[in-house]
Amino acid sequence: MSVEAIQPAPQELSEQYEDLAQQSEAYVVGMWAFLVTEIMFFGALFLAYIVYRTAYPEVFRDAHHHLDVVLGTINTTVLLTSSLFMALAVHAAQLGRKKAQNRWLFLVMLCALTFLVIKGIEYHNKYVEHLIPGSSFQYHSVAEGEGGQAPRMSAETGFAVPQSIPRDKAQMFFVLYFCMTGLHGIHVVIGLIVMAVLAWLTSRNSPLVRDYMPVEMAGLYWHFVDIVWIFLFPLFYLIPK
Repeated sequence: MSVEAIQPAPQELSEQYEDLAQQSEAYVVGMWAFLVTEIMFFGALFLAYIVYRTAYPEVFRDAHHHLDVVLGTINTTVLLTSSLFMALAVHAAQLGRKKAQNRWLFLVMLCALTFLVIKGIEYHNKYVEHLIPGSSFQYHSVAEGEGGQAPRMSAETGFAVPQSIPRDKAQMFFVLYFCMTGLHGIHVVIGLIVMAVLAWLTSRNSPLVRDYMPVEMAGLYWHFVDIVWIFLFPLFYLIPK
């Protein structure tokens, strides 16, 4: 490979900045300021989760069995793969390889759509099972013995598993589940739209994306979305028995 082929693409200086260093710093500081507000936004929900999980651990352990670990694992794999594609898209943008950049962005968008479809299947399953919080919410504890018999003692804790889980407390688990995964899903949709716009502008050789920084900032946002899911997946799907 020739030396020229690996040289980074030249940046274009916008007129409101004194130099390229100031321009790059404005991009990075602006994006991180936005992400900090997002962290605080999700942080409130994570705090609510911690409070209720600490107060009602047996409810959360029982309720999480109603979630599909297989679908959750597939979605986790999809998002981690999309992070790789996003990193490759940023790398291609830095080298000025617009066609390669758009190909990687297309794969990221494909992963995002796959994630949303699988999450939609999960939401539909919860609707069918009447696990959507509200007046029609119905909950059947998986800890109850077959035929309504009392459950046996837990070999792990030495305590009897509750014969029934209070409906309101079980509903709180699903309130948190839908709020947190739903908010995350909204961020996935936003990322999908941003990447589609970037790919479209790049294909039209728009001056808005001649610099690689917009793609790099989109990549930073997408990695944040992936990291949030990395926390959500074990908190909801992998609760210890």
